[in-house]
Amino acid sequence: MRRWLPRGLWMGLLHGGVQVGTEAVGVHSPGASSALRYIALGLVAVAGVMWGALDTWRQLNGRGMVWFFAALVAGPVAGVVGVLGKSLLVDQTGVEALGAALTGGAAFTALLVMVTAGMGMALGNALPQPEQPDGSH
Repeated sequence: MRRWLPRGLWMGLLHGGVQVGTEAVGVHSPGASSALRYIALGLVAVAGVMWGALDTWRQLNGRGMVWFFAALVAGPVAGVVGVLGKSLLVDQTGVEALGAALTGGAAFTALLVMVTAGMGMALGNALPQPEQPDGSH
């Protein structure tokens, strides 16, 4: 399996799930939703930073392109999961919300994944590299 596919799917599922969760809290407790949105977005950002840093630490070849393609997958996945989750669990959102989720929402998710993974890759360069099996570094 391509390395970008699981990254894109999991980041898209995470962001879509976060969207559904924050909307559900917003429906039941409007005052608590504003702080929760930032916390939830931070959770997605931390996941991207940590995964990008791990890929750099493990010296994954072509990690920049891997995360680029992963971001392109994560955007539409998060859009579909968000609309589907909201329609089933929150407020019966209709198909009309899918267009906005697959354009602006997908672009935001893709940018979020690319930026946080890029920050993680920069952080991963600062970490001490693992020892190679032959003893070289």
